[in-house]
Amino acid sequence: MEDTTARVAAACPACSPDAETVHEVLSEGGQATVRCTECSHVHKESLPEERTVNREVVVSQDGESFATAVEVPAAETLATGEEFLVETDEAIVTARITSLELGDGRSDEAVAEDVETIWSRAVGNVSINVTAHPKSGEHDETRSVRLQVPGDYEFVVGETDELGDEEFTVEGILIRDDATGYDHGKLDFDGDAAAAKDVKRLYVRDEATTAWSAW
Repeated sequence: MEDTTARVAAACPACSPDAETVHEVLSEGGQATVRCTECSHVHKESLPEERTVNREVVVSQDGESFATAVEVPAAETLATGEEFLVETDEAIVTARITSLELGDGRSDEAVAEDVETIWSRAVGNVSINVTAHPKSGEHDETRSVRLQVPGDYEFVVGETDELGDEEFTVEGILIRDDATGYDHGKLDFDGDAAAAKDVKRLYVRDEATTAWSAW
């Protein structure tokens, strides 16, 4: 398992009072508790405050968007696909970075200090575009459906879902460009799965009715 313990450089009163050594941060606060990695001496140390910057965030959701601002560590690296919380007067929204606007154009990755605007989309609850074809297999009589689901809802190729008035079997999943962790942009083997927030479009077979009318 990866060690995520924070480390800082500080003088150790026990083994290195005149030169900095690497210390593990055991607890943070005005006076942080740190442990020297050279001699394991535990002591209190004042740590420098992390500098932050205020950056504009544009969040899109269901064809609409709103702008707000977030405070982030100036040295933090931001990247497309990362998720973060956006607090507004109305709600707290989980958003995923789709693009970073810099002074000289857009980028998929940049240090927060160099970013002017963070472009994102809401992924806590999402709308999914669905292309459904009749149970009879007549692909020329398809219809379009739009589903509202939690972003973490999982769709699995080959499995049947019942959502609202819809009952369907997933046959293919088109993955969004900003999604990470997938080998392909289209999933179509039984057992392939994707979270709703990663789905650009679902291709399904209708299971609710045998009579069909396109709409």
